[in-house]
Amino acid sequence: MRRARPGAAPRGTGGSSHARRAMAQERGLTSVEAGEDFDGERQREAVSRRDARGEGRAVSKLWHITLSVSGAEAPLTEVRRGLEQLAHDHPFLLTSRYANDHAEIRYWEEARDLHDAAAVALRLWGEHRSSAKLPPWEIVGLEVIDRETYHLRIAEGYGPPPAAPVGVHPF
Repeated sequence: MRRARPGAAPRGTGGSSHARRAMAQERGLTSVEAGEDFDGERQREAVSRRDARGEGRAVSKLWHITLSVSGAEAPLTEVRRGLEQLAHDHPFLLTSRYANDHAEIRYWEEARDLHDAAAVALRLWGEHRSSAKLPPWEIVGLEVIDRETYHLRIAEGYGPPPAAPVGVHPF
């Protein structure tokens, strides 16, 4: 038994696009837009059902990440090349500063909460150590702050200056 829409051509007949358009015109097919409140009403109903069950909608936020790594000395050219490769692989990186025995990476991460943002940041160096040929350094520092705190610090003159020189730079 074959299931299909009434008037639909059987599968595998390979009819031309001209023939399909002609068939659609014969049947009088047209597009009809949904009413203005169609999606909105459905979404409101879904939200109210989640709220009734005590489930909130997970809203992501932007978090400013500063990841510091350190270890045995490595040639500056290799450190720079590794950080440039990491920035190429992950264009979300704002800026990296480096020396022959430590580096700092700053970027924005979108996550539901601080725990998720920190977990992603703590995996960044280790997961890309081999692909970007990064030095075998350890994470020695991590700062995760929300967007509002970051902008408040900058406005008050505290904290690191905005990452204006985007890219990879020596300390």
